[in-house]
Amino acid sequence: MTEVEEFEELRPLLFSIAYRILGSVTEAEDAVQETWLRYAASTVRPDSPKNYLSAVVTRLSIDVLRSARVRREAYVGPWFPEPLLGDPYQDPARTAELADSVSMAALLLLERLSPLERAAFLLREVFGFEFAEVASAVGRSEAACRQLVVRARRHMAEGRPRFEADRAERQALADRFFAAMADGDLAGLQQLLAADVQFVGDGGGKAPQLARAISGARNVARLLATVFPVLLRIDVTLEPQEVNGQPGAVFRDRDGAVLQTLVLDVLDGRVQAVRVVLNPDKLRHLGPVADAWAVSEEVRRARRTSPSD
Repeated sequence: MTEVEEFEELRPLLFSIAYRILGSVTEAEDAVQETWLRYAASTVRPDSPKNYLSAVVTRLSIDVLRSARVRREAYVGPWFPEPLLGDPYQDPARTAELADSVSMAALLLLERLSPLERAAFLLREVFGFEFAEVASAVGRSEAACRQLVVRARRHMAEGRPRFEADRAERQALADRFFAAMADGDLAGLQQLLAADVQFVGDGGGKAPQLARAISGARNVARLLATVFPVLLRIDVTLEPQEVNGQPGAVFRDRDGAVLQTLVLDVLDGRVQAVRVVLNPDKLRHLGPVADAWAVSEEVRRARRTSPSD
C-alpha cells in the first residue's frame, strides 16, 4: 500500500479525532491536511501509520485548541461547535462511544477539560487507544496520561449527556416535532418538550440571535410556533438531517443557501434541548450561506402584515 493509500484509508479516523478535540469542521480539516504534509515530507516510514498519524493530528489539534480558547473567551453569546452532518469514521466495536462523543452536548462538556485532558480522554475512551499510544500522541508519560484520563472521566461524569437510545423512536419524535413546528401547533409542540427544555442559539454576533436562552416548554413552544410558519411563508425550507449524531435539520433560504442548523436532544420521549447555529462562519463548510439579517427582516415584515398576527 502506498503512503497516499495509507493516509486516505486513515483520513476518516484522523478527521474524527481532530473534530472532537477542536469542535470545528474547518480547523479539523486543516489539521488533517497538515498531518498529510508532514507525513509526505517524512523520510521515515513508521511501523504503524495509524499510531503515527493519530499522534501527529492530535498534537496539531492540541496546539490549535490552545489558541482557539483565547478567541472563545471573547466570543459573543453562547458558543457551539460547528455542526457536523455525518461522522466519516465508523467502528462497529465503538459505535456507542463514537455516537455519544460527537453530540453537541458532549462536545460542550468536553470544553470543561484542558486540551491535554480532552485529547487523552478521547483517544483512550472514545477511540480505544492503548495508554502507551496515548502517551506517544500527547507527549506525556503513561502514568501522566492515566491521571489525565481519570480527571477527565470525573469531569465528564458530572454532566454526561443522556440521549434516547432507540434511534427509531428518537427520529419519530423529531418528525412529530418538525410537523408541529410547520403547523404552528402550540399545544402539539408543548407536549413534545420537556418541562425544563432550553432553546439556545449561537450567532456569534454575526447573525440575529436571542439575547438569552429561552427556557420552559410553553415559552419554547410559543417561539417555535410563532416563527417557523412565517419562515415557511417566505420560502425557507427545512431539510431533515442527523446533526452531530442527533435528530436535526438544515434550514435553507429560497435560493438554497444555508440559513441555520438545528439539533434536538431527545430523552424519555421529550425534547430536552433545542440548539441552533446561525453564525455564518460555522456554516460555510455546508455550502453557500444565507444572509440571516435579510431573512430576519423579511420575517419581521411578514409577521407585521400577516392577518393572524
